Formats: sequence, C-alpha cells, structure tokens
Amino acid sequence: MVDKFCDYLTKKIREKSPEINDEKAEEINYGLHIMFGEIPKVFIMAAIAGILGIFKWTIICFCLMLPYRTYSGGFHLKTHIGCIIGTSIMYTGNAFISQQFELPYITKIICASVLLIFSIIMVYLYAPADTEDVPVVSQKEREKRRNISFVIVTIMLVASVFIKNNSISNIILIGVLLQTISITRLAYKLTNNKYGYEEYWKNKNEVIKAS
Repeated sequence: MVDKFCDYLTKKIREKSPEINDEKAEEINYGLHIMFGEIPKVFIMAAIAGILGIFKWTIICFCLMLPYRTYSGGFHLKTHIGCIIGTSIMYTGNAFISQQFELPYITKIICASVLLIFSIIMVYLYAPADTEDVPVVSQKEREKRRNISFVIVTIMLVASVFIKNNSISNIILIGVLLQTISITRLAYKLTNNKYGYEEYWKNKNEVIKAS
C-alpha cells in the first residue's frame, strides 16, 4: 500500500514538474518511501518509549540515526509486526540500553575506531543497501549515497568520542553498529531480503538473453 501511494505521488510530482528526470524521480520516490514508511512506526515507537520513560532519548536516537539509515539503506522486515519490533529495537531499545552503562574514555576510543573501520568497509561493499521494492539502480545515485554515508558515519563516530553526554555517545555507538549490520549480506540473508539493484540487473540481463 505504501509502495503504491509513493509511486502515485511520484507520478503526480513528475506531471507537475516535467523537468524531473528518471534519476531525480527515483530519488524522490525513495525519500517518500522513507518518510511514509517510517511515520506509523514512529508513533508506535514513541508510545513504547513513553511507557518506559525514555521518550526524549528515543527521539534523540531517531534523529541521530535517521540520516545514516536514509543514505546507507538496510533490510526491511516483511511484516508490519516485524517492522514495528525491528524499529523499536533500533531506536527505543538503543535508547534504553545506552543509559545502562558508561564506557571508560580509552574503551570508547577503541570501540569507535574499530566500528569506524568496520562501517567504512561495509558501506563500501553494500551501501546503499536497497530492496527489491525500492531499487537504486542509477550508478551516479548509488555513488552519491555511498559517499554521503561515509561522511555521516565518520562524523558520528568521531563525535561519539568527544561528546560528554554518556547516553548520546552510547546511542551513537550502538546505533551505528546496528545500522551497519543491517546493510550486510548476512543480515539480508537472515531476513530473507535481496539487494534491489542486483535483482534489477539480474532480471534485465535475463530479459536481454531471452529476447
């Protein structure tokens, strides 16, 4: 339903603005999916956070992690229940756990450094990690999102070392770890997802061979 609604909006936007090319339309459609796909989950997540008394920290977590997820992508769970659980773990769970411990400064530096290396490698290999429903097939667009992901994750992890607020620092470290894992091939395999651009070119090549 969300897919059809976003496709409809994209079509209407292109009708109003004929100068929008296929690549720009793809970017608009992707942004609409992110926005309308996340809104219902945000309300449920906010309710859970309110019950746990961590509403403020959950919102902070969501705002901090959304840019990285928007550009790097990640798997999507197949059911609404699965999406709600996954989103709650990613944001509310992160906010809750982040307040339960404090890392020594040297340990924080080591964790951020190791995580930065891991994230850069995974982003290089898999970002933007799209899905079959919303493939990102333009090479120019893929390079743009990958490069922005590099910048975002680097800034976040460097900031996590210098931010004095323990909860925010932990939120960044845990959030980057979870988000980076979500773009990996292993995570896609475990959640029965496929990279959209790979399936797109696979199907296109099969059509070419068959013709």
